[in-house]
Amino acid sequence: MPIAPNFSSIFSKDWEINFTQCTPNGYLKYTDLCNLLQMTAGDHAEVGGISFTDMQEFHQAWVLSRMRLEIDALPQWKDIVTVKTWIISLKNSRSVRALEMYVNGKKIVGCETFWAVFNTKLRRPEALALPHEHFEKYAEKFPTEERVKKIDLPKEMKSVNERKVVLSDLDIVNHVNNVKYLEWCLDLVDVKSILKQKLKSIDMNFMKELMLEDLVSINEISFENQSVYSILKEGKACFGLEFGF
Repeated sequence: MPIAPNFSSIFSKDWEINFTQCTPNGYLKYTDLCNLLQMTAGDHAEVGGISFTDMQEFHQAWVLSRMRLEIDALPQWKDIVTVKTWIISLKNSRSVRALEMYVNGKKIVGCETFWAVFNTKLRRPEALALPHEHFEKYAEKFPTEERVKKIDLPKEMKSVNERKVVLSDLDIVNHVNNVKYLEWCLDLVDVKSILKQKLKSIDMNFMKELMLEDLVSINEISFENQSVYSILKEGKACFGLEFGF
């Protein structure tokens, strides 16, 4: 698609929280929080001419490599939230994108994401084939206090669950959707910690893609204010996660 007439390097979109996106206490699920952020990023890419559809002409897609969220509060059912996004950097096959969520003008979530351009036929990263010079880059405008990072996975983690990848785990790129990894791990967290909104930060690293019928193990280790999870296939890490409480 061509660049939209209303294109802006800083993009904003409003969303209404519906009941399907909420936990039993009426607050937005962490998984749906991630979905809203990523859908906003996708909408910005679309109006800027670098959407999934545009990139598929070159057999390319954006895939998420790392993500950090800092959460002050969660919106509730029927809240209207505003999500703002902009690009911090974009060079060759890599891009860092910022996102923020607001309710009634107050920032409640900050998020930094690290993306890679992925060739969906060759299944490997490559330089973006589309022009992006019209996007202004905001190299010093960060949405979080701490930057997106590589997670160091402790060696002494223990296996707490096993899964087999099923069709409902897959997305349009034909691999496990990134939010599914988070969902699998959240299902192992103490329910009270989730419902009482004790979770204040989430760091995620996506290392290797998982495909239909892959068998994985989920490992965990917990500290006083932190829990670390890893998802392994044949003993090799595909995903790392760090919760801060």
